[in-house]
Formats: sequence, C-alpha cells, structure tokens
Amino acid sequence: MSQLEDMQIFVSTVDAQSFTAAADRLGLSKQLISRRIMALEERLGARLLVRTTRRLSITDTGRGFYERAVKILQDVDEAEQLVANQNAAPRGTLRLTAPMSFGTLHLGPAIARFMATWPEVTMELDLSDRFVDVVGEGYDMAVRIGQLGDSSLIARAIAPTQLVACASPAYLEQHGRPQTPAELKDHQCLLYGHSRSVEWPFLDKGRPFALPVSGRLRANNGELACDAAVAGLGIALLPTFIVGEALRAGSLVSVLDEYAPAPLTIYAVYPQHRQQSRTVKVFTEFLRNTFGKTSFS
Repeated sequence: MSQLEDMQIFVSTVDAQSFTAAADRLGLSKQLISRRIMALEERLGARLLVRTTRRLSITDTGRGFYERAVKILQDVDEAEQLVANQNAAPRGTLRLTAPMSFGTLHLGPAIARFMATWPEVTMELDLSDRFVDVVGEGYDMAVRIGQLGDSSLIARAIAPTQLVACASPAYLEQHGRPQTPAELKDHQCLLYGHSRSVEWPFLDKGRPFALPVSGRLRANNGELACDAAVAGLGIALLPTFIVGEALRAGSLVSVLDEYAPAPLTIYAVYPQHRQQSRTVKVFTEFLRNTFGKTSFS
C-alpha cells in the first residue's frame, strides 16, 4: 500500500476509534488495518496509538500526525475533485443521515427524484433522531434542524420551519383553549424528545423563555406525537413539517400563536473535506431548490 493509503487507514481508525469500525468503513479486514498501522509506526519510529482491551487512544505524536494527515488527504481529495468535477455528473455513494420524521415525510419523494435525475448516484440513508457524529461515523452529509452547535461542519440553510403548539378541536372543546403558556400546567402536554425533563420554548413580547411541561405521553418520534394530538390526547409542540398537513385539514388547531417561538432552520451540513464533492454540492442545491421556498406550514 502507498503512504497515502496508510494515512487514510490511520485517519479512519482515529475517527472511528476502533480497528473494527475502521475496517467496516474501508471494506478491509481488521487484521489488515492493525498490521498496516503497526507497519506505519515502525516506519515512522514512533507510537501513534495506544491499544488496550477496552479502548484505542491516540498519543500526542499520533495527534500531530493525524492533523497533518487529514490536511494532506483533504488537499489530495480537493485536487482530484477539482479535475473530476469540471462539468462532471455526480456519481458514487452519498451517505446521508437525517431526522426520522423529516426523512419519512419529506425526503423520500425528493430522493427518488434526485436518483432518477442522476442514475450514477447511490444513496445510503440513515434516519435517526439521535445526534449523529457526521465525521466520526463516516457520513458525507446530514440534515440538521434548529440551532447548530459550534462545529467544523459546513452548514447550508435549506428551508425554514416553525414550532406550533396545537391540539384537536375535540380536545380544546372539552378542556378549553390555553390563553398563556402558564396555563399549560392545567393541560395534558404530549412530550416529544429524549430528555426526561421537557421544556417548551416560547416568546413573550419578543423575549424567549422556556417553560417546563409534563404529560402522560412521551415519544421520541414526532409523527407519533402528532397522531396522539389528532386523537385528542393533549397539546403538542411540533414543527410545521410534521403538523402542517393536519393544521390545513383542520384535524389540529394552533394555540398560543402570539407566544410562538422564533422560526427554526433546516440545514444541510457536511464535513469540510467533502465541500469539493460534486455529489454533495449537487444534492445540497437540489434540497435548497426543492424545499427552499417551503415553510412547511
């Protein structure tokens, strides 16, 4: 193998934090990964990784080599992409991760159109509401919703969405319509998320505040919470890309509109070393063109 291939193996192993995960990602055997890194250490005359039965950690020397190797691999990739991308059609595999509800409700038809337009692209789609380590888990791209944390990932805005407090007409007729967020303590709130304690964001005269809420139902899937609201089980706070159709049909009615929180943004994010990828660029623009003028309301 070449020096560049050894660098790629080493970088993938550090990113994946295990020989097994790196082997799966690269399509190589765990034994070959281990042998190549040992040979690399022998050639360099330095220990790069510390191996124990429980974990794999990087030495200070290994960290310096990793940072330089990442930069070298990015430069090589950018040089190849610069040539390959000149008027080239997107091709190859695009590994994408996205939130479950947005994926099932909106990405499916969009991806079908994209793949029909670009037949040389293969898609690997992982739908999950957990926080995904895009770089560490080897994804080319992710769809993220809401405020983004500090990250080295590049983010492109795709579309706006709005959180809406809503309930069925039957629930509101039986239990009354809350006039202020504080009155939610007298209602069944349908909780969406993973945390045991849930706070709903609102705005009061332009000032944001978070209100602790409780209820009999907690779900880690927004569509289930929407179905529960339509069934009259309580009040939900959900993005319009989930409840927009129910609001238009009248099976859900918005409440507390004057306290609605600031709009959220749906983003396409990708690692810096993927910004020259023709497939990533074309798919990002496709998402912007498909959803960019949509508020999902």
